[in-house]
Amino acid sequence: MQTIAAGRFKNVCLKLLDEVAATRTPLIITKRGKPVAQLVPYVAPEPVASLAGSVLRETGDPCGTGERWDAERDASDS
Repeated sequence: MQTIAAGRFKNVCLKLLDEVAATRTPLIITKRGKPVAQLVPYVAPEPVASLAGSVLRETGDPCGTGERWDAERDASDS
């Protein structure tokens, strides 16, 4: 794995971004000889199969029994 000092990285950042993207090889950035960051190529996540957006229309109360509750009766009777 290739390493580069932070000061030098700052000067050639855009070139190194292109290089990492092309070669798919990570790059370690050091400061005073110690690793501080790693530049890795981007990997796009695979699309996840989901049911989001599949509900076309909602009707009624999916958890309802069709019966009126006592609380509903008291509110409408007043």
